[in-house]
Amino acid sequence: MRIHFIAIGGSAMHSLALEMQALGHEVSGSDDTLFEPSKSKLEAAGLLPDALGWFPEKITSQLEVIVLGMHAKKENPELKRALELNLTIQSYPEFIAAQTQKKTRVVIAGSHGKTTITSMVLHALNYHDQPTDFMVGAPLSNSAKTFNLSAENDFMLLEGDEYLSSALDPQPKFLWYTPEIALISGIAWDHVNVFPTYDTYKLQFEIFIGTIRQGGVLVYNEADLELKKLVESHPHPIKKMGYHTPQHFIREGITYLVTEEGDLPLQIFGAHNLQNLAGAQWIAQLMGIDSTDFYEAILSFKGASKRLELMVKGEDSLLFKDFAHAPSKVEASCQALKRQFEKKKLTVCLELHTYSSLDPYFIKNYAHTLAHADEVIVFYDAEALQIKNRAPLAPLLIEKAFQHPALTCITEVDQLHSVLLSRKFSNEVLVMMSSGSFGRIDWEHLKERF
Repeated sequence: MRIHFIAIGGSAMHSLALEMQALGHEVSGSDDTLFEPSKSKLEAAGLLPDALGWFPEKITSQLEVIVLGMHAKKENPELKRALELNLTIQSYPEFIAAQTQKKTRVVIAGSHGKTTITSMVLHALNYHDQPTDFMVGAPLSNSAKTFNLSAENDFMLLEGDEYLSSALDPQPKFLWYTPEIALISGIAWDHVNVFPTYDTYKLQFEIFIGTIRQGGVLVYNEADLELKKLVESHPHPIKKMGYHTPQHFIREGITYLVTEEGDLPLQIFGAHNLQNLAGAQWIAQLMGIDSTDFYEAILSFKGASKRLELMVKGEDSLLFKDFAHAPSKVEASCQALKRQFEKKKLTVCLELHTYSSLDPYFIKNYAHTLAHADEVIVFYDAEALQIKNRAPLAPLLIEKAFQHPALTCITEVDQLHSVLLSRKFSNEVLVMMSSGSFGRIDWEHLKERF
């Protein structure tokens, strides 16, 4: 096929473009912004656009498919031209669905834990040399790939995002996949810019359950009582399998999983990660990995990239990077770190970066989420506000929302960098929580402080 990607630089879009080229398709693309590692990967494959911007002349009747990324808006000149020519235009998830119709699709959904659960399953499959096709939000530690598609693999393991598909397709991405096997890790209101109420957000998961193939399997987190109620009351004729936090204990900073195989030392920690592990174990079993083999594999799982990722361990202090940004994720990570390192001071640096976290109404949902932290720094970057057309949040509003007695609000990049990069860390855990970049902080310099 001849395929053109509008907004090829996205983390998911560029991975798909590279895979399509590797399969022998003719690929082109455009974007108005390109960041690493997408830029270097596209350049190495000869797919880097000659110039930034949108070029309608690239859109011709010879193109068989236009893949439209979420970054592209309705007024995009290339999209307008494609519509004029009546070309086939597909969103990212629609294109994947079309390419994987003959495979057994396994979708990992939920407000939190999707990437980690998908990564755990992939880790177990890779450990036992069972290849699979996949799409995951962050690469495994031993691979740079986030997408794989082949002619021979039977399964397609997909991280199922509930965000919108494209400017032309306002339905959640995961509604395209119609899986035979699915998992929902939990429901916690997110994406307030497109789902203005919790009920609207929850409805998307109710619809998703209805898209599972009849006779299929839904694995779900029983610890989320709202999800449990939704799943058990849903009339769809599928098999429903609940999971919960497995038995475990912590000894000298290491979490041990209690199993029939004995007490297994893990490289991950926290109740949410243990729940993720329990869900991943069921999915792996449905994909052919029995529990004994799964436990053997999971001993070497170090976590998904940026998900409570240990950046550096000094003599008595540690630095973590965490993708947590929604209130439930922030609270879970904070609680997990304090429980794991209870004798150390816990400092949380949280960047408000998403539409939801920068919303003056939604921010109230962060109340007491950082109660387990000894010190809190809340930061937002003025540049991020401009991109999202958000008005600045008053520091007093932020302090009132979080309700933490030791909270400092920082709104200047230079001030944040000065505070962190001049600090002496002693018997302390610092966790940097964000889906952003903390004003492009120098990570190597920060690691040196430990």
